[in-house]
Order: sequence, then structure tokens, then C-alpha cells
Amino acid sequence: MRALTITTAGPGIADLGEPTGSGHELVVDGLLLGVCGTDRGLIARGPERPPAGQDFLVLGHESLGRVRTAPAGSRFKPGDLVTALVRRPDPVPCPACAAGQLDLCDNGQLVERGIRGQDGYGAERYLLDEQYAVGVNAGPDGLGLLGILIEPASIVAKAWERIDAFARRTTGRALIFGAGPIGLLAALLARHRGYDVHIVDQVDAGPKVDQCRALGATYHCGSDALTGSFDAIVECSGAFTAATVTLLSRGGAACYIAHAHDNAPDAGGRNDPVDTGDLSGILVGGNSAIFGIHSSGPEHFATAQSELEKADPRWLHGLITSTADLDDFNSALAIGPEVIKTVIRLDPDIRPDLSGFTSVPV
Repeated sequence: MRALTITTAGPGIADLGEPTGSGHELVVDGLLLGVCGTDRGLIARGPERPPAGQDFLVLGHESLGRVRTAPAGSRFKPGDLVTALVRRPDPVPCPACAAGQLDLCDNGQLVERGIRGQDGYGAERYLLDEQYAVGVNAGPDGLGLLGILIEPASIVAKAWERIDAFARRTTGRALIFGAGPIGLLAALLARHRGYDVHIVDQVDAGPKVDQCRALGATYHCGSDALTGSFDAIVECSGAFTAATVTLLSRGGAACYIAHAHDNAPDAGGRNDPVDTGDLSGILVGGNSAIFGIHSSGPEHFATAQSELEKADPRWLHGLITSTADLDDFNSALAIGPEVIKTVIRLDPDIRPDLSGFTSVPV
């Protein structure tokens, strides 16, 4: 059984033994593995916290698999498609984890599959505790292989859950910074909510721009030409500081998904700091809200699947700009203006365009 692993020496394909457990878990055949910035960061830095007794970590937290075997009494059966939650509760556990709100862990001692403390889903087979499994609709109205998008979509589902609670509609406009997979999924959910969507990135052509326009959104190459204010702002690029909030309308809400970092590409030029007095004026005087989110919970996975099922599957396919075989995983790590989302095929029988699989909607 092969798996994509990382050590302090870098990534590679390892031949591991067949997974063994208590017999109460699902045994899952890996089909697809999504690649994101978290994976690239882990490969660059090395595993933060390998599982106990190992010097390696099986990579991968964006998963899609097919149940091979299920224990007696399971709600799943062989052949079912599943994706999976990333987090597991910490051993203490904190009050949030004890209440099942793993995405709100208070003490940071949690485990994240494929990130820290527990092997991920980048393997030809893996075990999955049923309570962390999410069934993927494989029927004619379901997502099929596009279920690989559920985990990243769950992050923006959580963002919009908060925005829906805080933002007042005055302009009817939403602004998304970043036209990567998270930004485009955030824009999709904004369109589903009836917003006039504007997306900012730094490219002037290519699949990112095409996806924006196919969604009916207005694309901006850089933010200098932005005018007016926005009821909802979702920061997905990591290239902006608090100056983003100067674009908020009164009663608006801004959600930061991506961490701002020094080496982020300048997606629009709004990196000027905001005076604390000005910031308090925006928040207090404008009845506005700023918040950040990280990770997601079971309810967000459910919302994500529902939101994705509303979308045109052709548009969703357009988010996946390339696929790679497990042996060619290095090509899946490439980034550039032509790349939105790359997916690794753990099952070699899946075609590069993700077609030809019975559970893919046509």
C-alpha cells in the first residue's frame, strides 16, 4: 500500500503495510487527494508533529475515498463515496472539543490528519473512524468525484455562516481578495446569496479570470480601481492587512481566511497600515465586524456539499486545472497563474479529466 509521505528530508512515495485497526473503522480506498498551500508549506518545512513512533507523516487532508469495508451496523456500505473531517479532539479535551466543536479548539493540542499528529489521507487505503466520515452523494444530482472540493468549500461555508450573522445588506456588494480555489469558492457562495460579486487578484488573464467571469463576477487586476463600499469582504489571498476593512460599508463584515504573510504576492496593493483610531471608527461608528476563521466542523461540511450541489458541475470542474498520478506528485506542487486547484489521483483508473467514473455527474 503506497502513500505520499514527508520527512525532514522531503516528500516521497513510501510502501507501507496495509492499515490495521480495531475493526470498528471504515477501510477506505483513496481516490483523490486535493493539494493546497498547507501541504506545500509542510513539504517546505518538514512535518511539524509526526505521529508518535514515526519519523514521517502521510500527507493530505483534502480527501475523497470509496468505502472498501464497513463494520456491522455502520451507516456506510462498501462502494459509498466519503470525504472526511480533518481535526480530531485533543486528549484533554478542551471545552470546545468536548462539545464536538473541533474547529474551535481552545488549547491547540488537537490532532489534524495529514497536518500534525496523525497520518493523512494521501494513501491508497486508510482507516477512517465513522464519526469523522462525511458521505458524498454519488447519485445523478450529487457531486461524485467533485466531492474532493467539499473540504475547502467547508472553510468558506464557515466564513459565510459568520458573515450572514453579522453583515447588513446596504450595497448588495461582496468583495473577494484572491482568485485561488478558496477565493473562487467564497465567490460562488456569495453569488448563491445574491451578492454583486467583485474579485481581486494580480493576474490579467488565464483560468482564474475565466472562472470569475463564468461565475458572473466582476474581476479586478489589482485593487486600485475599486470604488464604493462592500457589505461583505472575504480575504483569501494572505496579501492584505487591516486596510482591507476601509472598503466596508456601514454594518458590513470582513472575514479573514488566509494569514497575512511577508512573502505573499501583492494581489492588489492595499498593504497600508490602518491607524487604530481609524479602525475603531470603522468598527464602532460603522457598526461593522472583522473576524477570522480557521478549520471547519461537520455542519460546515454539510453546508459545503449542499452549496456545491447547487453549482454548475462544469464550473466546478473548471476549478481543477490539473491532475497528477501519485508517482508524479511533484508536478502537483507547482503553482503559477495557470494553476487554480491540483488534484492527485490515488486510483490510477480515474481519468485525468475526472470523467469516466460512474458517480461523476455529466
